Amino acid sequence: MKYFDVGKPLGKGKFGSVYLAKYNSKCPQWKDQLCAIKVLFKNSLVRYGMQHQLRREIEIMTKIQHEYVIQMHGYFWDAQKFYLVIEFAANGELYKDLMNKGSFDDCRASTIIYELCDALSHLHANDVLHRDIKPENILIGFYGEIKLADFGWSAHSPSNRRATMCGTLDYLPPEMVNNREYAEEVDAWAVGILCYELLYGKPPFERDAERDTKNAIAGLQYSFPSHFTPLSRDLISKILVLDQEKRLNCREIQKHTWTIKNARPHIFENRVRYLGTKNLVTNKIIPDKNSDI
Repeated sequence: MKYFDVGKPLGKGKFGSVYLAKYNSKCPQWKDQLCAIKVLFKNSLVRYGMQHQLRREIEIMTKIQHEYVIQMHGYFWDAQKFYLVIEFAANGELYKDLMNKGSFDDCRASTIIYELCDALSHLHANDVLHRDIKPENILIGFYGEIKLADFGWSAHSPSNRRATMCGTLDYLPPEMVNNREYAEEVDAWAVGILCYELLYGKPPFERDAERDTKNAIAGLQYSFPSHFTPLSRDLISKILVLDQEKRLNCREIQKHTWTIKNARPHIFENRVRYLGTKNLVTNKIIPDKNSDI
């Protein structure tokens, strides 16, 4: 930790805490750059059998480089703890923002969905399934762009077929509920659930009891609130499909009329230089006060 000046805690979980930090003069090439340090207690990881998930998270985050994915700077350990040094997401958690606002309009929701699909397409091209998409696992960067995070349930799967049930109940796809094999379509399903939740404030299959939630997912039992537009309904209904082979994939979600009409994704050059937001209808990039141009 000698290379960092550690500041306030950013969050706390079952296995440790996350702190805001800044590189100090002992690391001159990064001096004064902000980062986040995830501190994990070894005894907690061992107690809950999470060592493999930590190794998998480090492996995947080290491999994946994308502007909409939280970046890992490095990791180290001592006798009691593991330390993951990761990119600092200046605007915090999507979950907290959603809870504060209740729901988002079509422009904000579609921008998040577009950027998430871009990140997931990159993961899938590298044989990685995220498997735990939800608002709590999406952060917001300095310019308002999303930062997909928390790869503890992710899988590096060149064979592209899995059978493990994992993730969050309200976001489970029917193939997991029914104990069937699955592939990258599980992430697309979660995008559909997230889209619904961003527009309404609650996921579509939320029920009081776990069994009722699973039954609702398996039976595709949900309805649309009255304020959902015809285009948003059309998109969600084409993602939340029981047959995973007929489900829209992430690239198709990006190309859907609802997304094209409403989304204004944040555009970067070489993952670093921020250019502005893009109007997908005119294909023009619109600079703003934070643009590096």
